[in-house]
Amino acid sequence: MKEQIYTTIIFDIDDTLMDFALSEQAALHNTFMEFDLPNGFMDMHASYRAISKVLWQDLEQGNIALRELGIERFRRLFLEHRSDKDPIAFSSAYLSYLGKEAHLMAGALEVLEQLSHCRLMIMTNGFGEVQTSRLKNSDLGQHFDHIVISEEAGYQKPDPGIFEFAFSKIGVEAKENAIIVGDSLTSDIQGGINYGIDTIWFNPSAKKNESAVEPTFEIRDLLEIIDIVNGSFTQGKEGSK
Repeated sequence: MKEQIYTTIIFDIDDTLMDFALSEQAALHNTFMEFDLPNGFMDMHASYRAISKVLWQDLEQGNIALRELGIERFRRLFLEHRSDKDPIAFSSAYLSYLGKEAHLMAGALEVLEQLSHCRLMIMTNGFGEVQTSRLKNSDLGQHFDHIVISEEAGYQKPDPGIFEFAFSKIGVEAKENAIIVGDSLTSDIQGGINYGIDTIWFNPSAKKNESAVEPTFEIRDLLEIIDIVNGSFTQGKEGSK
């Protein structure tokens, strides 16, 4: 077991502290209804998820800007389904609905309360106004010292630039007592590795890691973070560090 006590904890939002799938489902349904597509979610959700996955990967690789992604996903979706809906207007409405959705993952509030003695930070690649709104609509925001959004930083995970921005903002230079928690191997975990800090892969569904990305820790339950931070972690899978 790695003997280490962490004092700066960086959290991803979507599918780490908040249930993004549930939020996305509700926001998409409401938007389809607004645009007179009552069967839109049923007919297009699978296509939307496939398109969105590719574009978010492009974002992580620096091949598309976030604002462009927001519109492009619906442009491609409506092209595929031969719909004449305006992707710009649809994107704007969708983001507005998404900002109202704040469904927490199990254990999210409890782990933040237990770690109140640490410096807690949010780091997200999401849309600034959406993530800010979702945090305000939840009980999460009050627990964080800083919220770092990729649009503000000018970089997105896994680029080390967003970490440099965050650490300069909080006035921390030492990395050895910092750790990032997230569900994405390619964004959160690779980002932490790129910057040289330890990582916690939150993997509640026990997905197989078929990538070359090696997290320091792997957990199924958010409450396991408490033991990791305190240096008493004995369960789950640990990386090679």
